[in-house]
Amino acid sequence: MPDSATSPAPAESAQGVLSGRVEVAWGGPMRVMYHHATDPECDLVSFCEVVTRDPFCLVGNSENPDFALAQLTRYRSAVAVDVPTSWLCLQEDVRQAGEDPTSLTPDTTRTMEENVQALRAGETDVVQLFEPHVEALLREGAGHIWYAAASRGHTAYTAFHTTRLLLRTREDELLRMTRAMHRTLRWLHAHEAEQVAEAAADFFPELDRDLLEGAVRRYKELKVWGRDAVLPREGYDRLKRAMLSGGFIWKDIPYEQCVNTRLAERVLAEDPPPL
Repeated sequence: MPDSATSPAPAESAQGVLSGRVEVAWGGPMRVMYHHATDPECDLVSFCEVVTRDPFCLVGNSENPDFALAQLTRYRSAVAVDVPTSWLCLQEDVRQAGEDPTSLTPDTTRTMEENVQALRAGETDVVQLFEPHVEALLREGAGHIWYAAASRGHTAYTAFHTTRLLLRTREDELLRMTRAMHRTLRWLHAHEAEQVAEAAADFFPELDRDLLEGAVRRYKELKVWGRDAVLPREGYDRLKRAMLSGGFIWKDIPYEQCVNTRLAERVLAEDPPPL
């Protein structure tokens, strides 16, 4: 599997696997759930997790140490529409906090880049962002973290997925891919933010090194990246609750139907050294 390509849209990653255009895709397990809800015979499966907690934060325009999610209706807000998972999960967080998310009236017309500008301009009180936008606003003094979604616990956010057929017929290759990711995760957790930023800097030439280090440090502190490639049931179930309550899927899709941890557990038992 030597070739790779960037998906033109989040929804296209899983669709590309199902159509046979690609063999493995990187994306949200929520897409796997969706296709299983749509087609009971769907063969799509997640097999190697990387992002195990929600990387988004609510960033407000002032310090607010006593902020609680049930208070969100009091503020002018804007949510991330670049991808759907973050807003669906935030709605479930609000439900768990005892508030009806339908009482929220966030701005859903702008991209994250545009929401950053809106917060700076005083056009909104709180925005939903991921890195490096969060770090940039904090460094400027223009933003303050009110809520880190990672604090809710494991939420299956990003993984590799393929078909069960390919998981059988290309097992050796997919095992090597899983082992490589497992070793990368071990390396990431074994090194400081400065070292991780140095290794990743060439992929983000537009970012100041200090900004990149800050973003990496925050994600490490929030435990956004998993320590191994096994996608835990807890994270899957938490994501599924948000997808069901938000209407993205309309029936319960069991963990075993969408997740296969066989290769990840095999690598975990091998305990290979970090890269």
